[in-house]
Amino acid sequence: MTEEIQKIVAGLPDLADVKGVWAVADDRLARGDAAFVSDLGIALATAYGDNADRMWQYKSVFNYLLRSLTTTAGQQNVTQALRLVSSVGAGGNALGRYAASLLAAAQSPDDLAVAFAGQAAEELHACLVHELVLRGVVVTETRIAEWATSSYWQDHPLSWLPLTLSNVEGRPSMPGYSRHGGSHSLPFGPSEGRGAATVSTAGGPLARETTTQEAVAAVTAAVMNWTDESNGRIEARVFDFAEPLDAESTPKALPALELECLNGVGEKAAVSVSACAPSQVWALLYAAASTGGAYNSGVYGAYGRLAAWQSLAGLSGAPEGASFHEVEALVGNCAWHVFDADTEWFEHVAWDLGVAAVAPNGTRLAVLAATDTD
Repeated sequence: MTEEIQKIVAGLPDLADVKGVWAVADDRLARGDAAFVSDLGIALATAYGDNADRMWQYKSVFNYLLRSLTTTAGQQNVTQALRLVSSVGAGGNALGRYAASLLAAAQSPDDLAVAFAGQAAEELHACLVHELVLRGVVVTETRIAEWATSSYWQDHPLSWLPLTLSNVEGRPSMPGYSRHGGSHSLPFGPSEGRGAATVSTAGGPLARETTTQEAVAAVTAAVMNWTDESNGRIEARVFDFAEPLDAESTPKALPALELECLNGVGEKAAVSVSACAPSQVWALLYAAASTGGAYNSGVYGAYGRLAAWQSLAGLSGAPEGASFHEVEALVGNCAWHVFDADTEWFEHVAWDLGVAAVAPNGTRLAVLAATDTD
């Protein structure tokens, strides 16, 4: 550890402003000394990592160092970013997933190939592959193709996903990053201006609830982080109907199901329901999973993609153990709706989500509602 790094580490807890440390890192990186930035991050993590949740100076500086290395193009910066992440044992946790998202957003596939030459944990490899896929990279045509197409990781959860984007996924909206932070768009929230039609609560067909714990676990996969790490609330229900639902009866069925999220609909509150394409539902679920709710950052791209498809599988009624392509086909044959209501259940801030799926035979309806607030 250099004397300069020792001085920074020792004085960090007393700083009221850490921009001076940022400036030191900027200067070193501009001079091509990525190793100094990594060394500083490792030294800080060694000294203060156990107190990360209580020490804002450490969190601010460490995140800045990680973002600086990952978002500055060049193989040397990739190598030092991987060294930093590996040194703090973050290859398989949330920080490792975050690093994979940062790297895939800013670095070329050729420069990222160093990560697959023993420079990173296998979990980080898997996340990097699908972060690149989400950004439209044809990984089978890159220098990481050998690892990505090998059977080495066939038992990894992410190997269930294909190495190309499906028609349902299209070109997903991805976050942008810089050394100062990141940004992303939210496709969900209150319904003002979305053009959804308000529907009557009368005349809904008779239904029998068939919700199981297994169904709830699958349906809620994309939004569980809203409750686990933020202030979120979720409702997931499944119903069977004696007569098939059609385009006209589905909007009427929802208010008649005594859903908690629609409690008060009628004289006190209005509900709006719109038919939509499965691609719209996937985008909602992917954003909910990958970017998180009001007080968390989600599970990032790779696991966000997986969680979105797990929720689609649950909503569509896919059998346990179904392959990706089996789920994709079933999702394409379901009828999809988005809904919301001005009930007290929804927070009406920025994180409101309501999805309903009608199975191809028309007799099964699955519902997912979620809301969160800051």
